[in-house]
Amino acid sequence: MKLRYVLIATGLGLGFSPKAPGTVGALGGCLIATIIKLYSSWSTAWLTFLIVFFIPVGAYCSGKLETDWGKDPSEIVIDEIVGMWIALLALPSGWIYTLAAFILFRFFDIYKPFFIKRMEKLKGGWGVMMDDVLAGIYTNIIIQLFCFLVTIIIVS
Repeated sequence: MKLRYVLIATGLGLGFSPKAPGTVGALGGCLIATIIKLYSSWSTAWLTFLIVFFIPVGAYCSGKLETDWGKDPSEIVIDEIVGMWIALLALPSGWIYTLAAFILFRFFDIYKPFFIKRMEKLKGGWGVMMDDVLAGIYTNIIIQLFCFLVTIIIVS
């Protein structure tokens, strides 16, 4: 097993947290997205780049580690990191949006409703990644719709 696969798949070691590694990975994703949003006027572009880059890279590294660590091991958290980036993509900045995205994302990630569970059946690292990608998409859509509805109510 190559160190680069371990570093990427475990989110630079976040996945080795003795308690709740998925939650720790999601928090790591929140932190990275928050820093990007605070310090870059191109935050949507940067997050989009990271998402597009790390979905296949995460799938590849996760697939490599599954052969040694078993199916979807808890140490792999790149899926949670990318899922949080998707959840926070193009959302307004602010702790309330980040907190809402974190809570909704973890709900979808843990309970896996609305076809999320089916994504785990994909082969190799794609099954690891895609359930969290879909959880992030659902989270983002719900918060974007909420923001849209609030805007309509306030403007009316």
